[in-house]
Amino acid sequence: MPSHRESRTLPYAADLMYAVVADVEKYPQFLPWVTGLRIVRRLSDTEFDAEMRVGFAGVSERYISRVTLDPAAHIIDVVKTESGSGRRGPFRQLENHWRFTAKNETSCEVAFAIAFEFRNPLLNAVAGRAFQTVMMQMAGAFEARARTLKAER
Repeated sequence: MPSHRESRTLPYAADLMYAVVADVEKYPQFLPWVTGLRIVRRLSDTEFDAEMRVGFAGVSERYISRVTLDPAAHIIDVVKTESGSGRRGPFRQLENHWRFTAKNETSCEVAFAIAFEFRNPLLNAVAGRAFQTVMMQMAGAFEARARTLKAER
């Protein structure tokens, strides 16, 4: 199963970066390929199921993930639980983990880990080659969102 881990120090407070990633309903506004997202079930203030719709080149897929938030520890865990709308969905497995550690009041270390497996073996092979490019675009989108929100404060 393809996986990736990375850690970066960013010029944003840990609270801000945590808030950007935790606000999943805003993802369609700034993340590439995310065409829709809705909370389908709230289990508590810090745990919910979210259906994400992703699309690229005319292909659209949905899947549902359990999102677990730990605001005190600045940790977010996301695990795919099922495919959306009764479909099989693109992933056999998908999980990602975020940790935001304050370096000082204006910067933090963001640790990110992802592991995934597409249902289609061909997609796994293609994704493996394009993975670094996709990860850079997604990371850039989260950073740009933090920059926008920081400027608005």
